[in-house]
Amino acid sequence: MKRTIAFTVAILLFALGGTVHAKSMTLCRAKPDLLTLGTNLPVARKAIAERKQLRIIALGSSTTAGYGVSNPAFAYPTQLRIGLEKALPGIDIEVINRGIGGQDVEEMAARMQVEMQENPAALVIWQTGTNAAIRHMPLDKFDSTLRGGLKLGKSLGADFVLMNLQYVPAVVAAPDKEAYEKIMADAARDYSAGLFRRYDIMRGWYDDGMPYAQFVQLDGLHLNDFGQKCIGRLLTRSILDALKAP
Repeated sequence: MKRTIAFTVAILLFALGGTVHAKSMTLCRAKPDLLTLGTNLPVARKAIAERKQLRIIALGSSTTAGYGVSNPAFAYPTQLRIGLEKALPGIDIEVINRGIGGQDVEEMAARMQVEMQENPAALVIWQTGTNAAIRHMPLDKFDSTLRGGLKLGKSLGADFVLMNLQYVPAVVAAPDKEAYEKIMADAARDYSAGLFRRYDIMRGWYDDGMPYAQFVQLDGLHLNDFGQKCIGRLLTRSILDALKAP
């Protein structure tokens, strides 16, 4: 009898959790100007128009890898694929997740050529900056490494979108977080890359009254299910808007 009651309670809690989670996704939002990438993704457009194909490499660290999500489908690269497939019927969408936990801009830049040669892509989403900020990487080193990676990547024939820092307690505590953010914005502009302003989007959630617990795991660094899914959905909107832009 006790086991039956316990099982019933567990089912009810699971169902309630699903309801709360579904409701929470209605809070996934961003100001329209924060979703503008600053590029119309010419290589991706051409791949869609000529080959009916869009291959994307998601290059990054643990956030890209999907660390800590309760379901791998919640990781933002998978959410991006799901969203693009729904919005672009008839187009072969492939999102290759090349996130490796703990890596920083140097390690990602070092493997960029191999990653892109093994999986020739029209678009690379490069998620970086968070580990550099919390580890206090010298700003000039971060700047030169990021620019070197963008120069190499663009020479290999892909569009690039930089995904900047996360607005989470571990990053907010870093003294030069805005400086890393500015370096990424300047590099994106100088190399005609897109910029997905994750830091400002997430700061908007917090400033609007959303507690960290809504989008950050208990470690104060990694995104939880809501954070991952929402970033994936907003990134999808940004890319679709860029593809539709004149």
